Amino acid sequence: MTAVPQDVVELILKDHRTMEDLLRLMRSVEADRPAALLDFADLFIAHGEATEVTVHPTLRFCVDAPAEAVKHCAAQHLEGSKILLALLEVAVTGSWEWDWRLEQLTRAVSRHIDDEERTFLNGACEHLSRTDRTELGAAFAAVRGQVFTSGGTLNAVHGFVRDRVPA
Repeated sequence: MTAVPQDVVELILKDHRTMEDLLRLMRSVEADRPAALLDFADLFIAHGEATEVTVHPTLRFCVDAPAEAVKHCAAQHLEGSKILLALLEVAVTGSWEWDWRLEQLTRAVSRHIDDEERTFLNGACEHLSRTDRTELGAAFAAVRGQVFTSGGTLNAVHGFVRDRVPA
């Protein structure tokens, strides 16, 4: 069975809703919070890498200040990754430190989602054909799938952050 091509906007929105659902699970004492954290980390890193490699370069012409918008989104993703790394390093799930770091992560991710949806995704809807959005969706999904194989482990997130922080 062949995969159904998907619009890049639909793929990114689905990732955003999944991230929000996983953040909700991480807040719930009835959920498997450590598993939700690892699932979130895996998705967040894969989504961010795929977005930075495929979507932002392609859609930079769709926003008012392209260089600033791309830098801003990349900086937001790095900020979220640093907070995610700190949350992954918390020893006790549900401790005051866990809750504090989770609150920071939730705020950072919410800001990023809002910015990305208002700039790049709206730009894609306004300026790209359905065919172009589907082709970009295939490229996004391919990069995202490659990064998913590294997993949302502490080492993978640490490597992602380390590779992006200037020496």
